[in-house]
Amino acid sequence: MNFSRAGKLQSMALGLMFASASLTYAQNTTENRTTTNQTTTNQTTTNQTTSRSGANAQTVSSGQKMKLKGIVTKRSPDNFTVRDESGVETVVSLNDQTSVKTKGGFLRSGKNYGQTVILRGLNLEIEGRGDSSGGLSAEKIRFNDSDLRVARSLEVRVDPVENRVGTAENRIGEVEQNAQRLSGQLDELAAVSNAAKGGAVAAQAAADAAIAGVNTTNERISAIDDYAPQQSITVNFKVGSAKLLPEATTKLDEIAQQALSAKGYVLEVGGFASADGGTELNRRLSERRADAVIRYLVENHKIPLRRIITPFGYGEAQALADNTTREGREQNRRVEVKVLVSRGLIQAAPTMTPASTSSATP
Repeated sequence: MNFSRAGKLQSMALGLMFASASLTYAQNTTENRTTTNQTTTNQTTTNQTTSRSGANAQTVSSGQKMKLKGIVTKRSPDNFTVRDESGVETVVSLNDQTSVKTKGGFLRSGKNYGQTVILRGLNLEIEGRGDSSGGLSAEKIRFNDSDLRVARSLEVRVDPVENRVGTAENRIGEVEQNAQRLSGQLDELAAVSNAAKGGAVAAQAAADAAIAGVNTTNERISAIDDYAPQQSITVNFKVGSAKLLPEATTKLDEIAQQALSAKGYVLEVGGFASADGGTELNRRLSERRADAVIRYLVENHKIPLRRIITPFGYGEAQALADNTTREGREQNRRVEVKVLVSRGLIQAAPTMTPASTSSATP
C-alpha cells in the first residue's frame, strides 16, 4: 500500500514538472514572437518621420511602385502632400506625363483635368513610383466629381484667407518696427517736455501726432483682409464653345499686365453660360471656359497659381442679360476676370511731422 502511494506521488510530481516545462516554453515562445513583432514594427517605421504638423512623413524608395489614397493637405506649384487614413503624409510630385482624371464617366473613361484642379481637401487616389527625393512621382491621379466640388468650395473660402494672413503678417512686422520707432520718439518728446518749461504744448502736439500715426497704421492692418476690385473684364464665347476668341486674348493680355503691376493682387475668375442646352451641360461648359482663361494667363503671362482664386463655373445662373433674345444670350456666354487688391495695401501710409523744439531748453 505504501509503495503504491509513493508511486502515485512520484507520477504526480513528474506530471507537474512536465506541465511547468510546457508553460515555460510557451511563455518564451510568446515573448520571442512579441520581440520579433516589435522589431518588425520598428523596421517598418524606419522610413517614417514626424512632420511639423504631428503627422508621420513617409519616404518612398526610388523606383518603388506604390498606390496611395488620401486627402491633399498642402499644395505647391510642382507637388502636393497627401495624408492617408492612418495619418501618414507623402509628398507627391507632378510631371508632364501625369494623368489627372475623374472616376467613371462615359465608358468608364473619366473626364480629363489639368493639374490645377488638385486642391487642398481633395480626396483622391494616386499610382506612381518613388523618385530620387524620397517622394512619389505620380503617374495616375483619380478622384470623384463630388470630391472635386467639395475641394473647390473649401479652396474658395480658405485660399484668400491664407493670402490675407500672409500679407497681414508682413504688415504686422512693419508695424512693430514703426511702433518701436514711434515709442522712441515719444520717449524723446517726454524728456524734452520735462526739461523745457515752455515746450509742453509742442511736446503734447507731437505726442498726439504720433498716436494718430499709430491709429492710422492699425486701421490699415484691419483693412488688409478686405479686398477691393481694381479692374475687371468680360470675355465672350461662341455657342457651346470654350475656345478663346482673338478679341478675348487681347483683353486678357491687358488685364494680365495691370495685375502684374499691382501690389498684393489676386485674380477672381468666374465662368457663365447662356440658357442654350441643359443645366448640367451649361455648368460644365462654364467651368471649361473659366479653365481656358486660367490656362491662358498662366501659360502666356506667368501668373502664379497662388495669385488665382479657384475658378468656378456658374452655368446659366447669374445671367447678365435676357436669355430669350439672341443678343442677351451672346452676352451671357462669358467669363468675368477681376483684379482684387487689399484695401490695407492701397491706403496711404501715415506721415510723421516732427515738432519744433526751438523754444525748449535741453
